[in-house]
Amino acid sequence: MEVVNLEEKFERFLDYWNPKIVGEFNGQFVKLVKLKGEFVWHQHEQEDELFLVVNGRLRIKLRDREVLINPGEFLIVPKGIEHCPIADEECHVVLLEPVSTLNTGNVRDDRTVDELHRI
Repeated sequence: MEVVNLEEKFERFLDYWNPKIVGEFNGQFVKLVKLKGEFVWHQHEQEDELFLVVNGRLRIKLRDREVLINPGEFLIVPKGIEHCPIADEECHVVLLEPVSTLNTGNVRDDRTVDELHRI
């Protein structure tokens, strides 16, 4: 067991849209990711996805609306719901999701991360 300092962990990387593993529990990864710009429209057929904003603001586009997530807030996107994350400015996010979750869900492109790194 060890305490994880989120600020310290976020300082250890600069790249965007590339989740880093900082913990694992009950078949779930705790991931940190820096976001900036618009991601790809995608969905996760088998997994729910939790976005917890630590710093900045995150917009999640859904097909019928848009949700704004501020620091200290989180949103759970249920499995099967198509979504597109957007960060107009740099945003720091904690993701809680099953180990099997691929960052681009049902889409494969240049932002797909097959092998996650632990920090």
